[in-house]
Amino acid sequence: MKKGVFDGIKVAEFAAIAAGPLIGKFMADHGATVVHVESYARPDGFRSNYPPYKDNKPGLDRSGSFAICNNNKLAITINLKAPGAIDVARKLVQWADVVTENFTPGTMAKLGLGYEDLKKVKPDIIMLSTCNQGQTGPHAQHPGFGSHLSSLCGFTYVTGYKDREPSILYGPYVDHIGVGYGVIAVTAALEHKRRTGEGQLIDSAQYEGGVQFMMPSLLEYTVNNRVMERDGNRHAFAAPHNIFPCKGDDRWCVISVFSDAEWSRICGVIGKEALISDPRFATVTARKQHEEELDQEIAEWTSRQTAEEAFTQLQTHGVKAGVVQNIADLFTDPQLAHRGIFAPVDHPVVGRTHAEGPPFALSKSPFKIDRASPCIGEHNHQVFTEFLGYSEEEFKKFHEKGIIDTPK
Repeated sequence: MKKGVFDGIKVAEFAAIAAGPLIGKFMADHGATVVHVESYARPDGFRSNYPPYKDNKPGLDRSGSFAICNNNKLAITINLKAPGAIDVARKLVQWADVVTENFTPGTMAKLGLGYEDLKKVKPDIIMLSTCNQGQTGPHAQHPGFGSHLSSLCGFTYVTGYKDREPSILYGPYVDHIGVGYGVIAVTAALEHKRRTGEGQLIDSAQYEGGVQFMMPSLLEYTVNNRVMERDGNRHAFAAPHNIFPCKGDDRWCVISVFSDAEWSRICGVIGKEALISDPRFATVTARKQHEEELDQEIAEWTSRQTAEEAFTQLQTHGVKAGVVQNIADLFTDPQLAHRGIFAPVDHPVVGRTHAEGPPFALSKSPFKIDRASPCIGEHNHQVFTEFLGYSEEEFKKFHEKGIIDTPK
């Protein structure tokens, strides 16, 4: 069996919700042993605060959000505020190669688990601190959420129509950008450690990761001093560039045409070759000046096709087009199925569900998803006795002292 690229790497994860745990998940998918730390007093927020839940019944082990971010991991419960708990947490750090956390900046240090503290127990430890706006700066302590960050980055300002208010970009978009950078940063730190023996602190600001994805707007401003404005589904250099109605209930396809050659091809597909040389549409500049008429010509054809038919015909002739898919479509998408992006796993409470694979494939060390997300505290005994070497008696005392957190 081929080894994962992170085989042998041990991660102590003091992170919760999305960005931090997803970094650990991708490492676990590639072979790392990841121990997710939480407590019943402070469970991962995805267990308790964010639907969906199995059968719409809330429960710490019924969360779909937690399930999709934490497959292949082990879970333990440490009440970090219990007397003696920090010493146990430091023992876990001694076991680990990497510590990840996404508390508000300074929280780990207040607990006695800051990077300077951890270096004393594990000099070559790699610590990834990922949060909204970084560990330093005037806004470092600001609480935030996904729409907060996408608005700070500028996504909200450019999303929507000219004559309407800005539209919030759906979901924790920037959080997931931070995940990619987090995995890259940890990988780089592990390589640095392999070469030098040195650990280090990674200060990852999700805000700064999101700004990277505003590059066209940044360039427009830095080069031309122009602020990019909202323009609906339009594109400055492409026409048509829009979504178009298709047969069926709320079905749409998306089409973008950047060149005159593509324009000729789409006219052939929709059976309107006369439009190729029509002065209103013959060049990109002309098409941009007559976009309303242009879109009507395209929509007249797409409305007689299913989204799949339109997509297939256009792609067959080299026109950039796609189905505007809903979530159900993703689970029948032949491309995603071929790539194995959704792996079936069986959870003891949720039942059969699908874990999400990483969006890249390594030919020599493929990822593997073979375990559903853990129930809260599911691996307490294994981690404390096998990994950390505590005796059964010590394990029992940790329970009695409330260090190993249990349901109240």
